[in-house]
Parts: sequence; structure tokens; C-alpha cells
Amino acid sequence: MKAYPIICSFLFLCLLGINFSCTPSELGKKSMNKLKSGGEFLTEKSKTAYQSGKDALGLNEEAPPTTSKPMTISKRVFGKLADGSKVHEFRLINEQGMEVSIIEYGAAIRDIIVPDRDGKKGNVSLGFNNLQDYVEKSPYFGCIAGRYANRIAQGKFSLDGQEYQLATNNGPNHLHGGDRGFDKKVWRGLVLPDSLGVRFNLESPDGEEGYPGLMRVQATYELTENNQLKILIEATSDRPTVVNLTNHAYFNLSGEGSPSILDHLLTLPGTRFVETDSTNIPTGISSVVGTPFDFRHPIAIGRRIEDKHPQLIAGKGYDHTWLVPSGAPSDLVPEWEKPLNLGAVVRDPVSGRSLKVYTDQPGIQFYSGNYLDDSLVGNGGNRYPLRSGLCLEPQVYPDSPNHQGEEGWQSCVLRPGEAYQHLSVYEFSAN
Repeated sequence: MKAYPIICSFLFLCLLGINFSCTPSELGKKSMNKLKSGGEFLTEKSKTAYQSGKDALGLNEEAPPTTSKPMTISKRVFGKLADGSKVHEFRLINEQGMEVSIIEYGAAIRDIIVPDRDGKKGNVSLGFNNLQDYVEKSPYFGCIAGRYANRIAQGKFSLDGQEYQLATNNGPNHLHGGDRGFDKKVWRGLVLPDSLGVRFNLESPDGEEGYPGLMRVQATYELTENNQLKILIEATSDRPTVVNLTNHAYFNLSGEGSPSILDHLLTLPGTRFVETDSTNIPTGISSVVGTPFDFRHPIAIGRRIEDKHPQLIAGKGYDHTWLVPSGAPSDLVPEWEKPLNLGAVVRDPVSGRSLKVYTDQPGIQFYSGNYLDDSLVGNGGNRYPLRSGLCLEPQVYPDSPNHQGEEGWQSCVLRPGEAYQHLSVYEFSAN
């Protein structure tokens, strides 16, 4: 065993305090914080040099993450489908103790655990504690909705002179990708090697749910040290197609299972919103000024939700897209891979928790949980009554496939050789 005398030599040199060019500046701030005032026979330099020697000899075994580390990722089997295939859950925990759990079924956020103003942690995302409920009952809890999130009128669109017929799974219209959209698919998760994140992969065959093109999709979730959840969704297609992908998380900043979000204070910087008919299909773009849709300044969600405004009656509450203004003040927008705009801010005055949503998308859908009806039992064993959760979904406008080329409507067409990309950041805080 030649390795043994080499290790002994390293230990001997370490005990002598020989400097192996490992200065305090190289140890970094985190390492320096771990230095102890005394009672340790080996100095931090010596231990680092010894560890480097073991690394060089290939004598270390990779250990799984443990909860004792400041940032961790764990993986477990969340459940099995009827065919016996396993669905995994990934849990991300950052240095602040914020936790995010995502399952492979629908690439869905299952819970988000953040502290309130007193430091008490709570789950602020609606979801289930078992796979069967996601398969049989979920109203898109936390999932990636697609291929086309939101609605397409009568399930029809034309592209390059060819008409396509999709499923009509929401009254006369197509919703969230059809009968078996991306929310009902098993994505395959892979832990990122260089950050606190997981990348989920999905392949959608040509013709699935009536959409043209073989589409390959990636949804990457990353948790930062600053309690920011970054969601990057990317896609390619081998044929011209349409695409609109978003995360459909339901939030209640008072805590999952709290009975209402109507006292949450909401800010939507947009000055215009997309009006819809009684089936939630766009009829035009209107100003928010002088309407219950004016959230340019913080206002309680429940303050005007029962107003007899035609749009509130048609949507049974808020279920509309606000245009996200570009060029927001730089101090409101974090530095990411690309420019982002502030899409929404929501705050719970009771817990002190706040959520800011930054996005590169032209619109954000605010849904006030109008179809929650007390029939679903969530993670904490509590029922979800009417308006006990809200959604903030960055995306292009509803029915965009039928408005291509119209002024003010961003293209949703994806062609071979192009790459679809959607980046949104959800930032949590408490005060």
C-alpha cells in the first residue's frame, strides 16, 4: 500500500505547519467563518492541506448531501404511477433555510417554505402530499403548463397556411395544452452540478394534443442565497409550432391552508390589461384607469373583487392578463442573464411575507382562485376554499396564435433552429 506512507508524510508536514500556498484569502469568507478560537490541534491551513493531499491521491468518496450543510439538495421517491414508474421529488434548501420542493410529475412545485416577519417558517404554495391527488385532482398546482398555457379560441389556429385543431378541454376552448398537457407528463429531473438547482427534461412528440413538431423542453429551477426562485423554461421544435410555457403555482402568503388571499395587498405595475369574453377569450386591450383592474398601487385583492364590473362577472373574479411594462427602474430589477421587468408584487400584512415576480414575458396572468371550492385537501391536511390561493403566471397573451402579426401582440411562433426561452424570478422576503 504505497498510499499509506504518502498520507503519513502529508500529516507530518501539516503538523509542522508547512505553508502549502493556502492563504486566508484563498480560504474565502465561508472558510474563515469556520475558524475556531482554540482547542483544535490542527490549524485550518493544515487541515486544508491534508484534505488536498487526499484529493490528489483519489482517496475521498463523494458523500451525499446532508441537512447539516448550509445548502442542500435531496431526492426521494414521491410515488409511483399505475404502470409502476417512479416519480421523484427534489428538495432545495438554501443558506437562509428557504425550501422549495419540485416533483417530476408536471415539473410541479409542491411546496415553498419561507419565514414570516418573526422568523417562523411556513409553506406558501398550494399542493398535495401524495402523487395520486396530482394525477386525479390537481387544478394545475405548481406545474409547467403547456404546450400553450392559457386559452386558444375554439382550439384552432392557423400557421403557414395550415389549420390545426386542438382539444377543447375548457368549454369551447383549448386550455393549458389540452387533455394531457405538460402538467400530466413525467419530466426527468437532474441535479445541477454547479448551483442549487434541478433541471427537468421532457420530449413532446410531433402531433401530441394536435400540435405540430417534436418539441424538447427543459425547465430549470434554481434557488439563490437571497430567497429568489429562478425558473428558466427553454424549448426547441423540429417544425413550426406555437408555444407559451409558464409555471402555475398557487400562492397564499399567510400559509398554505389559510382560508383566503383577499386581504393580500397586490401591485401590478401594468397600465393595461387584456379584456375577455365570457369564455375568457381576448376581445381587446384596455386601460386599467378607473376600473377594478387598477393595481398600480398596493390594494387588497378583495376590496373590489365583488364589483359589478362586466370583466369581473365574466371571469368570476380576476382571471386576466396584465401587460408587463418594460424599462422598470433599475433598482427594482435584479441582474440576471437577461433584462427582466417587474411584473407583480404581493404582500400579506398579517405575516409580513412579500413576493416579487420579475419576468422577461410581455404579460402576467393574475388568477384569484375563483374555482377553488373546498373540495381539495392540501399538504397540511386543510381544505382549499374559494380564493384561498392566487396565481401570478408570466406569459404571452391568451389566444396569441390567432393574433399573430397584430400590433401589440408578441409572436408565440417557434420555428426550427430557434430557441424559446422564458425566464422568471420569484423573490420572497418578510418585514
